[in-house]
Amino acid sequence: MTGKKIPSDLLTVIGLVLLTDLFVLMPGLSETVFRNILGLPLVLFLPGYALIAALFPAKSDLDGIERTALSFGLSIAVVPLIGLGLNYTPWGIRLLPILISLSVFTIIMCGLAYIRRAKLPEADAFEVPFRKTLLEIKAEILEKPEPGLDRTLTIILVISILLSVTTLVYVIITPKEGEHFTEFYILGPEGMADNYPTNYTLGDSGKVIIGVVNHEYRPVNYTLDVRLENKSLPIPGNMQQVSLAHNETWEKSLTFIPPEEGKNMKLEFLLFNETDKNTSYRDLHLWINVNSTGT
Repeated sequence: MTGKKIPSDLLTVIGLVLLTDLFVLMPGLSETVFRNILGLPLVLFLPGYALIAALFPAKSDLDGIERTALSFGLSIAVVPLIGLGLNYTPWGIRLLPILISLSVFTIIMCGLAYIRRAKLPEADAFEVPFRKTLLEIKAEILEKPEPGLDRTLTIILVISILLSVTTLVYVIITPKEGEHFTEFYILGPEGMADNYPTNYTLGDSGKVIIGVVNHEYRPVNYTLDVRLENKSLPIPGNMQQVSLAHNETWEKSLTFIPPEEGKNMKLEFLLFNETDKNTSYRDLHLWINVNSTGT
Protein backbone atom coordinates (compact mmCIF):
# COMPACT_ATOMS: atom_id res chain seq x y z
CA MET A 1 0.00 0.00 0.00
CA THR A 2 2.85 2.36 0.75
CA GLY A 3 4.49 4.22 -2.08
CA LYS A 4 1.48 4.21 -4.37
CA LYS A 5 0.71 7.55 -5.92
CA ILE A 6 -2.65 9.20 -5.36
CA PRO A 7 -4.91 8.57 -8.38
CA SER A 8 -5.33 11.55 -10.65
CA ASP A 9 -9.12 11.67 -10.28
CA LEU A 10 -8.89 11.89 -6.49
CA LEU A 11 -6.20 14.56 -6.74
CA THR A 12 -8.46 16.49 -9.10
CA VAL A 13 -11.42 16.26 -6.70
CA ILE A 14 -9.33 17.42 -3.72
CA GLY A 15 -7.83 20.23 -5.81
CA LEU A 16 -11.27 21.44 -6.91
CA VAL A 17 -12.52 21.37 -3.30
CA LEU A 18 -9.57 23.44 -2.05
CA LEU A 19 -9.84 25.82 -4.99
CA THR A 20 -13.56 26.33 -4.31
CA ASP A 21 -12.82 27.04 -0.64
CA LEU A 22 -10.26 29.62 -1.72
CA PHE A 23 -12.67 31.40 -4.07
CA VAL A 24 -15.49 31.40 -1.51
CA LEU A 25 -13.46 32.58 1.49
CA MET A 26 -10.91 34.98 0.00
CA PRO A 27 -12.02 38.63 -0.26
CA GLY A 28 -11.87 39.78 -3.85
CA LEU A 29 -12.08 36.27 -5.25
CA SER A 30 -15.47 35.66 -3.63
CA GLU A 31 -17.02 38.41 -5.75
CA THR A 32 -15.95 36.83 -9.05
CA VAL A 33 -18.02 34.57 -11.29
CA PHE A 34 -15.55 31.71 -10.69
CA ARG A 35 -17.00 31.27 -7.20
CA ASN A 36 -20.29 30.16 -8.76
CA ILE A 37 -18.58 28.05 -11.42
CA LEU A 38 -16.59 26.14 -8.79
CA GLY A 39 -19.44 26.02 -6.28
CA LEU A 40 -21.77 24.05 -8.54
CA PRO A 41 -19.56 20.91 -8.75
CA LEU A 42 -18.90 21.06 -5.00
CA VAL A 43 -22.63 20.84 -4.34
CA LEU A 44 -23.86 18.73 -7.25
CA PHE A 45 -21.06 16.30 -8.13
CA LEU A 46 -17.88 16.09 -6.03
CA PRO A 47 -19.33 14.71 -2.73
CA GLY A 48 -21.17 11.96 -4.61
CA TYR A 49 -18.13 11.13 -6.73
CA ALA A 50 -15.90 10.86 -3.66
CA LEU A 51 -18.45 8.64 -1.91
CA ILE A 52 -18.79 6.38 -4.98
CA ALA A 53 -14.98 6.19 -5.19
CA ALA A 54 -14.82 5.03 -1.56
CA LEU A 55 -17.64 2.49 -1.95
CA PHE A 56 -16.53 1.03 -5.30
CA PRO A 57 -12.73 1.14 -5.63
CA ALA A 58 -12.39 -1.47 -8.39
CA LYS A 59 -12.80 -0.97 -12.13
CA SER A 60 -15.19 -3.91 -12.32
CA ASP A 61 -17.57 -2.45 -9.72
CA LEU A 62 -19.09 0.23 -11.96
CA ASP A 63 -18.45 1.62 -15.41
CA GLY A 64 -17.85 5.30 -16.10
CA ILE A 65 -21.43 6.19 -17.01
CA GLU A 66 -22.79 4.54 -13.86
CA ARG A 67 -20.24 6.33 -11.70
CA THR A 68 -21.11 9.69 -13.24
CA ALA A 69 -24.86 9.23 -12.86
CA LEU A 70 -24.55 7.98 -9.28
CA SER A 71 -22.19 10.83 -8.43
CA PHE A 72 -24.90 13.37 -9.29
CA GLY A 73 -27.59 11.35 -7.54
CA LEU A 74 -25.65 10.77 -4.32
CA SER A 75 -24.53 14.40 -4.17
CA ILE A 76 -28.17 15.48 -4.31
CA ALA A 77 -28.84 13.06 -1.43
CA VAL A 78 -25.74 13.77 0.69
CA VAL A 79 -25.82 17.59 0.64
CA PRO A 80 -29.35 17.90 2.15
CA LEU A 81 -28.45 15.30 4.80
CA ILE A 82 -25.39 17.34 5.79
CA GLY A 83 -27.57 20.45 5.91
CA LEU A 84 -30.11 18.62 8.08
CA GLY A 85 -27.38 17.59 10.48
CA LEU A 86 -26.03 21.16 10.67
CA ASN A 87 -29.52 22.40 11.49
CA TYR A 88 -29.26 20.64 14.86
CA THR A 89 -25.85 22.10 15.71
CA PRO A 90 -24.95 25.53 17.14
CA TRP A 91 -23.51 26.52 13.75
CA GLY A 92 -26.77 26.14 11.82
CA ILE A 93 -27.26 26.13 8.05
CA ARG A 94 -24.92 28.93 7.02
CA LEU A 95 -22.35 29.33 4.27
CA LEU A 96 -19.19 28.65 6.28
CA PRO A 97 -20.43 25.52 8.14
CA ILE A 98 -21.84 24.08 4.92
CA LEU A 99 -18.63 24.80 3.01
CA ILE A 100 -16.45 23.23 5.71
CA SER A 101 -18.73 20.19 6.09
CA LEU A 102 -18.88 19.47 2.35
CA SER A 103 -15.12 19.97 1.98
CA VAL A 104 -14.24 17.72 4.93
CA PHE A 105 -16.70 15.02 3.83
CA THR A 106 -15.38 15.00 0.25
CA ILE A 107 -11.71 14.94 1.28
CA ILE A 108 -12.31 12.15 3.84
CA MET A 109 -14.12 10.06 1.20
CA CYS A 110 -11.21 10.63 -1.19
CA GLY A 111 -8.84 9.42 1.54
CA LEU A 112 -10.90 6.26 2.07
CA ALA A 113 -11.04 5.70 -1.69
CA TYR A 114 -7.24 5.96 -1.89
CA ILE A 115 -6.80 3.45 0.94
CA ARG A 116 -9.22 0.95 -0.61
CA ARG A 117 -7.72 1.30 -4.11
CA ALA A 118 -4.19 0.91 -2.73
CA LYS A 119 -5.13 -2.54 -1.39
CA LEU A 120 -6.10 -3.71 -4.87
CA PRO A 121 -3.74 -4.79 -7.66
CA GLU A 122 -2.89 -1.75 -9.75
CA ALA A 123 -4.57 -3.23 -12.81
CA ASP A 124 -7.85 -3.70 -10.91
CA ALA A 125 -8.04 -0.33 -9.13
CA PHE A 126 -10.30 2.26 -10.75
CA GLU A 127 -8.70 5.43 -12.10
CA VAL A 128 -9.78 7.98 -14.64
CA PRO A 129 -7.14 7.84 -17.40
CA PHE A 130 -6.92 11.61 -18.01
CA ARG A 131 -3.53 11.53 -19.75
CA LYS A 132 -4.40 8.53 -21.90
CA THR A 133 -7.72 10.07 -22.93
CA LEU A 134 -6.10 13.39 -23.89
CA LEU A 135 -3.44 11.61 -25.93
CA GLU A 136 -6.10 9.56 -27.72
CA ILE A 137 -8.11 12.70 -28.54
CA LYS A 138 -4.97 14.42 -29.78
CA ALA A 139 -4.04 11.45 -31.93
CA GLU A 140 -7.60 11.17 -33.25
CA ILE A 141 -7.77 14.82 -34.25
CA LEU A 142 -4.22 15.76 -35.21
CA GLU A 143 -2.26 12.63 -36.01
CA LYS A 144 -4.69 10.12 -37.54
CA PRO A 145 -4.56 10.40 -41.32
CA GLU A 146 -7.96 11.57 -42.46
CA PRO A 147 -9.32 13.46 -45.42
CA GLY A 148 -9.24 17.20 -44.91
CA LEU A 149 -13.04 17.49 -44.77
CA ASP A 150 -13.36 14.81 -42.06
CA ARG A 151 -10.70 16.46 -39.92
CA THR A 152 -12.38 19.84 -40.32
CA LEU A 153 -15.75 18.40 -39.30
CA THR A 154 -14.17 16.73 -36.26
CA ILE A 155 -12.59 20.01 -35.14
CA ILE A 156 -15.90 21.84 -35.65
CA LEU A 157 -17.68 19.19 -33.58
CA VAL A 158 -15.20 19.56 -30.70
CA ILE A 159 -15.49 23.35 -30.80
CA SER A 160 -19.30 23.08 -30.85
CA ILE A 161 -19.29 20.84 -27.79
CA LEU A 162 -17.00 23.25 -25.94
CA LEU A 163 -19.23 26.21 -26.87
CA SER A 164 -22.33 24.31 -25.73
CA VAL A 165 -20.78 23.50 -22.37
CA THR A 166 -19.63 27.11 -21.97
CA THR A 167 -23.10 28.40 -22.80
CA LEU A 168 -24.72 25.98 -20.34
CA VAL A 169 -22.37 27.07 -17.54
CA TYR A 170 -23.05 30.73 -18.34
CA VAL A 171 -26.82 30.23 -18.22
CA ILE A 172 -26.58 28.39 -14.89
CA ILE A 173 -24.32 30.88 -13.13
CA THR A 174 -25.76 34.10 -14.54
CA PRO A 175 -28.11 35.50 -11.90
CA LYS A 176 -31.64 35.96 -13.13
CA GLU A 177 -33.47 39.01 -11.83
CA GLY A 178 -36.61 37.88 -10.05
CA GLU A 179 -39.43 39.70 -8.33
CA HIS A 180 -38.56 43.00 -6.64
CA PHE A 181 -39.74 43.05 -3.03
CA THR A 182 -38.76 43.80 0.57
CA GLU A 183 -39.13 41.39 3.47
CA PHE A 184 -40.45 43.06 6.63
CA TYR A 185 -41.07 40.98 9.74
CA ILE A 186 -41.56 41.08 13.51
CA LEU A 187 -40.22 38.46 15.90
CA GLY A 188 -40.94 37.98 19.58
CA PRO A 189 -38.34 38.61 22.32
CA GLU A 190 -36.91 35.10 21.86
CA GLY A 191 -36.37 35.65 18.13
CA MET A 192 -39.30 33.44 17.13
CA ALA A 193 -42.50 34.30 15.28
CA ASP A 194 -44.61 33.89 18.43
CA ASN A 195 -44.93 35.03 22.06
CA TYR A 196 -45.41 38.65 21.05
CA PRO A 197 -45.93 40.95 24.07
CA THR A 198 -49.55 42.12 23.88
CA ASN A 199 -50.59 42.68 27.51
CA TYR A 200 -48.96 45.43 29.57
CA THR A 201 -49.27 47.26 32.85
CA LEU A 202 -48.82 50.99 32.40
CA GLY A 203 -45.11 51.73 32.69
CA ASP A 204 -44.00 48.26 31.60
CA SER A 205 -41.72 47.89 28.58
CA GLY A 206 -42.16 45.57 25.63
CA LYS A 207 -39.57 44.13 23.28
CA VAL A 208 -39.78 42.92 19.70
CA ILE A 209 -37.23 42.24 16.97
CA ILE A 210 -37.69 44.02 13.64
CA GLY A 211 -36.18 42.67 10.44
CA VAL A 212 -35.85 44.09 6.93
CA VAL A 213 -34.37 42.25 3.94
CA ASN A 214 -33.79 44.09 0.66
CA HIS A 215 -34.66 42.08 -2.48
CA GLU A 216 -35.15 45.14 -4.71
CA TYR A 217 -32.02 44.52 -6.86
CA ARG A 218 -30.78 48.01 -5.92
CA PRO A 219 -29.70 49.88 -2.77
CA VAL A 220 -32.70 51.25 -0.87
CA ASN A 221 -33.00 53.75 1.99
CA TYR A 222 -35.65 52.67 4.48
CA THR A 223 -37.20 54.47 7.43
CA LEU A 224 -39.01 52.71 10.29
CA ASP A 225 -41.74 54.36 12.32
CA VAL A 226 -43.41 52.70 15.33
CA ARG A 227 -46.83 54.13 16.20
CA LEU A 228 -49.41 53.46 18.88
CA GLU A 229 -52.90 54.56 17.88
CA ASN A 230 -51.32 56.52 15.01
CA LYS A 231 -48.90 58.40 17.34
CA SER A 232 -45.14 57.87 16.93
CA LEU A 233 -43.52 56.37 20.01
CA PRO A 234 -40.39 57.98 21.50
CA ILE A 235 -38.14 54.99 20.83
CA PRO A 236 -34.37 55.51 20.44
CA GLY A 237 -33.63 55.28 16.74
CA ASN A 238 -37.28 55.66 15.68
CA MET A 239 -37.54 57.28 12.23
CA GLN A 240 -33.85 56.50 11.71
CA GLN A 241 -32.85 55.90 8.09
CA VAL A 242 -31.42 52.47 7.22
CA SER A 243 -29.55 51.93 3.93
CA LEU A 244 -29.45 48.36 2.61
CA ALA A 245 -27.80 46.92 -0.48
CA HIS A 246 -29.50 44.18 -2.50
CA ASN A 247 -29.89 40.98 -0.44
CA GLU A 248 -28.66 42.77 2.70
CA THR A 249 -30.48 42.15 6.00
CA TRP A 250 -31.06 44.55 8.87
CA GLU A 251 -32.35 43.25 12.20
CA LYS A 252 -32.76 45.25 15.39
CA SER A 253 -34.26 44.73 18.85
CA LEU A 254 -36.74 47.49 19.79
CA THR A 255 -37.79 48.18 23.37
CA PHE A 256 -40.75 50.49 23.92
CA ILE A 257 -43.07 51.63 26.74
CA PRO A 258 -46.75 52.17 25.87
CA PRO A 259 -47.52 55.69 27.17
CA GLU A 260 -51.27 55.29 27.76
CA GLU A 261 -53.95 52.84 28.83
CA GLY A 262 -56.33 51.18 26.42
CA LYS A 263 -57.87 48.02 25.08
CA ASN A 264 -57.16 46.58 21.64
CA MET A 265 -54.85 49.43 20.72
CA LYS A 266 -53.11 49.21 17.36
CA LEU A 267 -49.33 49.10 17.60
CA GLU A 268 -48.06 49.72 14.08
CA PHE A 269 -44.64 49.13 12.56
CA LEU A 270 -44.41 51.16 9.36
CA LEU A 271 -41.59 50.86 6.84
CA PHE A 272 -41.06 53.69 4.36
CA ASN A 273 -38.68 53.88 1.40
CA GLU A 274 -37.24 56.89 -0.37
CA THR A 275 -39.90 56.76 -3.10
CA ASP A 276 -42.79 57.90 -0.87
CA LYS A 277 -42.16 59.45 2.54
CA ASN A 278 -45.86 59.76 3.38
CA THR A 279 -47.24 56.31 2.53
CA SER A 280 -45.74 53.23 4.17
CA TYR A 281 -44.17 50.73 1.80
CA ARG A 282 -44.68 47.81 4.22
CA ASP A 283 -46.66 47.71 7.46
CA LEU A 284 -47.20 45.29 10.33
CA HIS A 285 -49.18 45.63 13.53
CA LEU A 286 -50.01 44.08 16.86
CA TRP A 287 -53.12 44.58 19.02
CA ILE A 288 -52.12 45.35 22.62
CA ASN A 289 -53.84 45.99 25.94
CA VAL A 290 -52.45 48.39 28.56
CA ASN A 291 -53.93 48.40 32.04
CA SER A 292 -53.35 50.87 34.85
CA THR A 293 -50.92 49.98 37.62
CA GLY A 294 -52.28 47.49 40.08
CA THR A 295 -55.35 46.44 38.04
